[in-house]
Amino acid sequence: MESWRVAVVAAQAKKAQDISVLDVRDVASFTDTFVIFSGANQRQNQAISDEIEKQLKEDGIRPLSIEGYQQAEWILMDYGDLIVHIFSKRARDYYDLERLWKTARPLAVGEES
Repeated sequence: MESWRVAVVAAQAKKAQDISVLDVRDVASFTDTFVIFSGANQRQNQAISDEIEKQLKEDGIRPLSIEGYQQAEWILMDYGDLIVHIFSKRARDYYDLERLWKTARPLAVGEES
């Protein structure tokens, strides 16, 4: 299973909301895929992050870095070809990554990249 799919399944297991997957290969040189989620609160965002890290680690994939975990308004998990963004509702509305990366190709959760 592709790493972004593993991240989506893991986040769904922790009740992540408003899932968005963007194929950014044609518009960014630093990664292939953005996966964007929202959580209801700090604790849920941390639980989503923990589950994604656990599931990807089981596939032998480890993050290059994880930022924002303590405050959990915006947790960024950098896996090189995959970047996971876990937002609070307020931070997601403010940063609006889908608008900033509107030229990226959205992927349906069931779609092949």
